[in-house]
Amino acid sequence: MTRFLIGRLGQSLLLLWIVSVVGFAILHLAPGGPMSQFAESGNMTQADMDRMAEQLGLNRPLPVQYAQWLTNIVAGDWGVSYRDQQPVLRIIFSHLGATFELMLTSTVIAIFIGVWVGVLGAVWRYSLFDSVATIFAMVALSIPTFWFGLVVIWYFSIELGWLPAGSRMTPGDGSFANRFHHLIGPALVLALVSTAIWSRYMRSSMLDVINQDYIRTARSKGISEWRILTRHALRNALLPMITILGLQLPNLLSGALVTETVFSWPGMGRLFLDSINYRDYPTVMGILMFTAILVLIGNLIADILYGLADPRIGGRAR
Repeated sequence: MTRFLIGRLGQSLLLLWIVSVVGFAILHLAPGGPMSQFAESGNMTQADMDRMAEQLGLNRPLPVQYAQWLTNIVAGDWGVSYRDQQPVLRIIFSHLGATFELMLTSTVIAIFIGVWVGVLGAVWRYSLFDSVATIFAMVALSIPTFWFGLVVIWYFSIELGWLPAGSRMTPGDGSFANRFHHLIGPALVLALVSTAIWSRYMRSSMLDVINQDYIRTARSKGISEWRILTRHALRNALLPMITILGLQLPNLLSGALVTETVFSWPGMGRLFLDSINYRDYPTVMGILMFTAILVLIGNLIADILYGLADPRIGGRAR
């Protein structure tokens, strides 16, 4: 297991470095470059622009800029935001709680609904329930997240008035009930695609398990069907889902970007888009690297949990 973890960690660091190189190059080679937002203000002369570029180190060759930026990142200095004049890490952490709150809630909803829909779809395969669940999954995977979010706002907020149209809470009211009321809409929208994915994977995994010999043996012994499903089949069918949970993290983060924008949710997704529009490159790179680190950590944890849950995997890892 130790050799496996060292190998996975080395792969993660290599991938993180590649992400940093590609992201840094794209941002700094884009039309206008980092200095464009200062030039568009109209309040700076060319001399001011040159002095600003000298102070920020933007007049140096791109490889030198990258080397300096990477050195600062490793040392814990993620730069200062052009827009807020605050450390990038402080800005990221101030928005991180809102994103985690939204992702955790949507994940719990998706797992709870998706797992049981998948289990029942496998048990009652080719039934009306299974057909409806399959159609729902295909439709959910086909619907753009932003469109579904706008439909939820239009119907449940404007037409029915049941849910707030956006934001994380009502100004001046930070109670749990008020925050939960604002969370329902974006959490359901973000959970839509994940629920469809979980239900499909769970159905396939459950079908593989319930056709195994030990399940037939359990039935022949007269064990109740409910106990067979919950105590034997479900436990083994959930093993592949651990890996899916780690792989779902990038989808959740990308979905959160769109959902937070539609619902004006003050998380990292909305911060990322606002930073791009303002050309706040230090913040954009900070969010890109922070997100990449989260994804790699999520995948690494999923690999570890899968190895612990299945001794055969742990044995191969050793």
